[in-house]
Amino acid sequence: MGWRFAVSTLGMPGVPVREAARTALAHGCEGLELRVHPDEEVHLGLSGPATDRVRSALAEDGLAVAALAGYAKVAAPGADEPVIDELKALIGLAHRIGAPAVRVFPGGDGDARPRIGAVLGDLRDAGVRLLVETHDSHPTGAAALGLVAGFGEPELAAVLWDAVHPLRAGETPAATRDVLGPYLGYFQVKDAVSLDDPTPVPPGEGAVPLGECGELLRSWSGWVSLEWEKAWYPAIAPVDIPLRAAAAWFGRYAPR
Repeated sequence: MGWRFAVSTLGMPGVPVREAARTALAHGCEGLELRVHPDEEVHLGLSGPATDRVRSALAEDGLAVAALAGYAKVAAPGADEPVIDELKALIGLAHRIGAPAVRVFPGGDGDARPRIGAVLGDLRDAGVRLLVETHDSHPTGAAALGLVAGFGEPELAAVLWDAVHPLRAGETPAATRDVLGPYLGYFQVKDAVSLDDPTPVPPGEGAVPLGECGELLRSWSGWVSLEWEKAWYPAIAPVDIPLRAAAAWFGRYAPR
């Protein structure tokens, strides 16, 4: 299968999906990572007809949905039921919109096992994969792996490797790749000013050794998506600038 190139709509806050698709296509992307958020066209509670319109629009443009970027926190403190309900809603939306995976966050020191365990059947029935990002309370590959490995089903529950967070937490790219093994389900290419300053910069201009990441991923197959955090850093450049850099990186390292 090799790699497939996508861009997250986090870098295009508030932009309609059809317009985001044009940007993606202009830079050689095969897919869009759709941010699921109340401020965006795609959100939890999206009606059936609206979901169908998004799916049809992307299909007409020849773009796949690489993943839904949700905000459920599988290890958040508190009751299980609200987290399970949010996960089920994300999985249902992914199934209807044609996304193969949903991204979620760890979000704390709660017990993720009953939450993830409660939706394994939903994931299996929908043909959707749960991706826990290396983020917040579990920023390293080793930490994120601890939330999913116990289920022994990497095709259903795996890890999204965000290029910045493990490195800032002291885990090298080689260690991340090694520890994740078959649980590596997705890679977000991104760069930052420094290990102390996470302000995004175009890939290749910051502290993340993306060349090393590219080499480590050559034997892996899956989606590689640019995450450009313009929703959180509105003063950074328009997405076209980092997307050009990400496309060049992709072209340099993607398996042939």
